[in-house]
Amino acid sequence: MPDFTLLWRAPEINPVNHKARSIPAFNPINVYGRVFNFAWFGFMMAFWSWYAFPPLLSLTIAKDIGLTQVDIANSNIVSLVATLLVRLVAGPACDRFGPRLTFAGCLLIGSIPTALAGAVFNAPGLLALRFFVGILGGSFVPCQVWTTGFFDKNIVGTANSLTAGFGNAGGGITYFLMPAIFDSLVTNSGYTPHKAWRIAFIVPFVVIVFTAIALVVCCPDTPTGKWSERHLAAQENLASKGITANVVDVPGNLTDVDEKKSDHSPGSQSPMHEGKIDYEATGKETGSHDHEAHITDQQLLDTARGEIVVKPTWKEAMAVVFSAQTLVTAGCYFCTFGAELSINSILGAYYLVNFKSLGQTGTGRWAAMFGLLNVVCRPIGGVVSDMVYRRTNVWGKKAVLHVYSIIMAVFLVAIGATNPHDKATMFGLIAGLAFFLEGANGANFSLVPHVHPHANGIVSGCTGAAGNLGGVIFAIIFRYNGKDYSKVFWIIGIITVAINLALSWIKPIPKGQIGGR
Repeated sequence: MPDFTLLWRAPEINPVNHKARSIPAFNPINVYGRVFNFAWFGFMMAFWSWYAFPPLLSLTIAKDIGLTQVDIANSNIVSLVATLLVRLVAGPACDRFGPRLTFAGCLLIGSIPTALAGAVFNAPGLLALRFFVGILGGSFVPCQVWTTGFFDKNIVGTANSLTAGFGNAGGGITYFLMPAIFDSLVTNSGYTPHKAWRIAFIVPFVVIVFTAIALVVCCPDTPTGKWSERHLAAQENLASKGITANVVDVPGNLTDVDEKKSDHSPGSQSPMHEGKIDYEATGKETGSHDHEAHITDQQLLDTARGEIVVKPTWKEAMAVVFSAQTLVTAGCYFCTFGAELSINSILGAYYLVNFKSLGQTGTGRWAAMFGLLNVVCRPIGGVVSDMVYRRTNVWGKKAVLHVYSIIMAVFLVAIGATNPHDKATMFGLIAGLAFFLEGANGANFSLVPHVHPHANGIVSGCTGAAGNLGGVIFAIIFRYNGKDYSKVFWIIGIITVAINLALSWIKPIPKGQIGGR
């Protein structure tokens, strides 16, 4: 029977890195609960503002500034290109400066163009503005790296999928909030549509700035304190257990190595054969922390050496970027999150083509359901991945990812082949698509913390950027197919099947990697 007290009880922690082994989501007083809630809320606000244009774009904004269908499609592509670039930079920035400051920086910089939305009066202005608003989408990377830094391997998939799932729901919330704010300004405040949509963008600007400042003031970089002192904290924790070692110089192997090259002593257990670490709670109170898990000295040392994020050299970073394991998470996210981004941009317009009677507000509300399902579907993917992992190994997480992705592709092909004009059929298929697409996103970032854990920011950045690259590619396909949206759905489905089959044979983590198992 599930222990629901874990939702508010101070968590048991890993004695080396002080990562939590449960999620006290309903306890904002506890530092783990506080970071968890700021992570998802900050990303949700970023996603809301990032996708604030599409709900009003096809009718209100297009009519006001004279946009064509091509202009609208181009603006969707430009927004995703900016996020792709920012995510590539945000990963290394997290490893160097820490995810908390990188997160706040993305929010504050992205809030500026949000406030300037009212200065747009033509298509080129819209393209320029949406490019810079796209900076907000880059906040996903520090959100995930921050969560990974606070939650241990047994629960990190669930934690990452919850923060990302709640955050991605901002893409659904915006379809409710922006039309509602616009309608209120027109109906209750008497503004013309020309002024109302411009004023509406001030609301997300204010919320984002407040969230970024509160995030910096109320939360730490890591469970052990300052980002710059994370290595010292790990060594002190080892010393308190009677272990003396340097935890920075041995980040772990990036490629397959022979067992004889391992730096473990002859009597210790090799990390290649240790499997998953099975922690047992001691229930012991330890200083300012609540509980410590009991693990062996060698496991303590492997955790410190393999899972403490380091500042990689250019050569080490490139080895991570171009490793086969990073390709797996990036390739799968290219398909799943790329599809989500591109579909989020056109879903309201697709509904408007097939169900004209719904109007802008009606189609916006139904389109919002696709994004809002992230609250449930993405976390389920992470939870399922963690459950399979506890009963198998890292291969189990990888299998979950591919299964989810293939079933998602089936729904894409079904929608594309049938192009439903019956509301129940269309909304039912979209709901099924959301379940597996968003669940696959959650399963992916359940696997990411296991891949080169000493360079988690780089892996997260590459994976997140690949998702945006997929969004750009799929948005371009939508752009050149005009209003033939159904055709693009089955094209994305076929691409997804092909990429997953090509990546399914690759090992989830390199042989000989220290940590991440």
